[in-house]
Amino acid sequence: MIGLSVAVGRFVEALFWGIFRVAGAVAGVMLCAVVVLVILVVVARKIWARRR
Repeated sequence: MIGLSVAVGRFVEALFWGIFRVAGAVAGVMLCAVVVLVILVVVARKIWARRR
């Protein structure tokens, strides 16, 4: 019975870390996308200001 409990605990732990790894990857991609978007907005504003 103890072996089954350890196996279930390890499974839950692996599931937990897997979910956190995916969530971290998604958060990283979203953060990069926001940074790129901000840079594009700044560059577009500078170009727009030069045209006037």
